Formats: sequence, C-alpha cells, structure tokens
Amino acid sequence: MKRGAKRALSPCVDVCRLDPKTGWCLGCGRTTVEISAWIKLTPFRRSRLERELSRRLAKLEQRGPLENE
Repeated sequence: MKRGAKRALSPCVDVCRLDPKTGWCLGCGRTTVEISAWIKLTPFRRSRLERELSRRLAKLEQRGPLENE
C-alpha cells in the first residue's frame, strides 16, 4: 500500500451469518453483494452504506434473535 493511502476499513465483525428473512449479515448488516463490492465502493458510497447498516442492525435487534438461536 502506498504511503499515506487509507485502506477501506470493513464493517465486518466476524459474525458472518445471514438473516434468512432479509439477507443481511447478523454481524455487520450487509448483503452478500455489498460484502463483495465493499472494497470497490467510493468513500461516499461506503459512508452512505454505513448509515444504512446502522438502521438495519437496529431493525434486526428490535426483531430479536432468530428462532434457531
């Protein structure tokens, strides 16, 4: 990596389980498409998605644990 270059920090928290209803990761809130595309996103798009992830995770938390947990 070039000196001074910033690396795109991932919101991954190593949970990596998808909610069957929404397709969102239970750890970070991203879909598999968003996970794959993360490194290619512009800083603006990453920032926008991060705000959405907070909303998604809050929805998952409100709903409670999956039935098989």
